[in-house]
Amino acid sequence: MPRLICLLLLTTLLACDNKPSDTRYNWPLREGFPRPQVPKDNPMTAEKVTLGRHLFYDKNLSFNKTQSCASCHTQKYAFAETKKQSTGSTGEKHRRNAPALVNIAYNKTLTWAHDGLKDIETQLLLPMFGESPVELGITGHEAEVLARFKTSLYTELFEQAFPDKGLSFNTMNQALASFVRSLISLNSPFDRYAYDGDDSALSESALKGMTLFFSEKFECHHCHGGFNFTQSTFHEKQLLDRRPFHNTGLYNSNEKGQYPIDDGLYEVTLDHNDHGRFRAPTLRNIEVTAPYMHDGSIDTLEQVIEFYAAGGRLIEEDEFQGDGRKNPLKSPFVKGFEITEEEKNDLIAFMQSLTDQEFLISEKHSKPTTN
Repeated sequence: MPRLICLLLLTTLLACDNKPSDTRYNWPLREGFPRPQVPKDNPMTAEKVTLGRHLFYDKNLSFNKTQSCASCHTQKYAFAETKKQSTGSTGEKHRRNAPALVNIAYNKTLTWAHDGLKDIETQLLLPMFGESPVELGITGHEAEVLARFKTSLYTELFEQAFPDKGLSFNTMNQALASFVRSLISLNSPFDRYAYDGDDSALSESALKGMTLFFSEKFECHHCHGGFNFTQSTFHEKQLLDRRPFHNTGLYNSNEKGQYPIDDGLYEVTLDHNDHGRFRAPTLRNIEVTAPYMHDGSIDTLEQVIEFYAAGGRLIEEDEFQGDGRKNPLKSPFVKGFEITEEEKNDLIAFMQSLTDQEFLISEKHSKPTTN
């Protein structure tokens, strides 16, 4: 049965047969895996990835030189962070937990709750130039920030990556997007079991957990399915426009389905049915990306399982008081279930098998020694 589950998972790779979207870049993919979709005006190249890697770790990109992209996206945490919510370069606390940058080249949508952000280039404009909240805070300081990159190192890197364009915020944006697209993680114990046929890669507990994960009793795979363990997937062999968002019953502050502080997709669409709906993140490397949920309000994987077993969260007091289990807009897949301690441990063992240790330490993703 476990091997059959893996074969069913693999069928998501074979949905259609389109030509590769970009042939100039050597994607670090397993044989048979689809290439991510890439904007035609920003094809992948190794030179762009190298430049983007330098920019990603450079604090000169923030207006006051206090933060880089890596300040909130740390490699050993799968390019997430351990804070509940992020803090910008001005010290402003944000509403959301920094999402892990794992295989987001395959994402159909970006950020926790925006159905219109479909490419990394557009999404990057928010941390670079956004003013509410401020992250890197470049707006109003454009000339000063740009001048910092007129060094011999960056002149050479920009010339190699963009020989006909050179330094600009547009080429910076494209290079950063290229580096983020290069963050591919496909070498976990699960991958070695499922795709290499290595029966020793998963423990007995993890194998049991995998069966539970894909069972109809626990429903996990409905929101975290496919080879990237999220519904929000888009690539050369799967071109369906799927942009799913879910209300999981995390809150129910007014008994009408709304969430406090951050109401998710509703803030973009103003559609009542979108109150509290957020994108299900990939579960790859989920072991190292705590705390969990869009606001970092759940600390451990064990607590996450207990939350779903309860069918939502009851908050009996404080300003967030409400019974999320009775949220009228809650996803039908979050209906609660009974689970034993052994089953809980097995589920956690399976999720831990999705950790790609090589990805967390790979030098090609780490801070360049010249920064």
